[in-house]
Amino acid sequence: MKIHTVAVVAFDRISAFHLTVPCAVFGEAHPGAPPFRLMVCAAEKGPLRTTAGFTVDVAHGLEALKKAHTIIVPSWRDPAERPPRVLLDGLVAAHRRGAQVVGLCLGACVLAEAGLLDGRRATTHWEFARDFATRYPQVRLEADRLYIIDGSIVTSAGTAAGIDCCLHLLRQQYGAEAANCVARRLVVPPHRQGGQAQFIEQPLPANLRDSRLAGLIEQVRGSLQQAHTLDSLAQQALTSRRTFTRRFRQLTGTTVGAWLLSERLALTQRLLETTGQPVESIGTLAGFGSPASLRHHFRAAFGVSPQSWRQTFHGRQAHPNRSGGTIKLAP
Repeated sequence: MKIHTVAVVAFDRISAFHLTVPCAVFGEAHPGAPPFRLMVCAAEKGPLRTTAGFTVDVAHGLEALKKAHTIIVPSWRDPAERPPRVLLDGLVAAHRRGAQVVGLCLGACVLAEAGLLDGRRATTHWEFARDFATRYPQVRLEADRLYIIDGSIVTSAGTAAGIDCCLHLLRQQYGAEAANCVARRLVVPPHRQGGQAQFIEQPLPANLRDSRLAGLIEQVRGSLQQAHTLDSLAQQALTSRRTFTRRFRQLTGTTVGAWLLSERLALTQRLLETTGQPVESIGTLAGFGSPASLRHHFRAAFGVSPQSWRQTFHGRQAHPNRSGGTIKLAP
């Protein structure tokens, strides 16, 4: 069987985690999974610094891009910094000869700078989605996706979504059994449902405390089980419906209905994660009126059921390192 070659592009000030994601999936021998030839390459010479404080030596230059079947750009150090022309040209040439090109997290910015995402569907880390859409209006950004495959171009959301993407690449190339073997070895699910929307926090603006609507909004947040409407809120604010709508949008950036739904979903998340109350009770407390309504809106927003959310997040706590040891990194 011909060994599949994977080239991973490293660079100075790279995130150690982002670099190790494709290396863990494709660079190690996993029982039950096919072997890969992994080549970590870079446009820069010399040891490369990581954001974790240590350096890595890279054995290959960008000539590796000419040999690889799959090329992965695991991130990028700064969305505002244009990648080296030699790297962009190398990615374009590799794609033209038929290589699969992958941009994990901010690696999507590198692919966009190379023009490989023009007219294509793509995703990236939710925190940089708005900036990405402004910089690359020719890209069809879908910021709520964990990963997107558009032909031979692949992009993923941020951080751990890179694992989901790499496992899917493995599944696509060699089948579910191979991907499952690697996932078990890495102790991660072979396929994660939902999108990155479930990890996006959407707090109210910092200037909320200075607004005359602050008291009313806080009151509503504490009584979401009630049937609030635009008319009832405008009446409490002693303003017309039109004036309240305008001021509310200026403050929150959205409509009353959309804000209420967002707050109810956020409360539902917290209750699922921190309590053992049944979904029926949570639906009432969050103001959805019925379990069916809660399930409908929850799945529409996050791509998973409330019960699946609870199984993922409920009761998880970080355990301290009991070894008592320390890890020394280079200064």
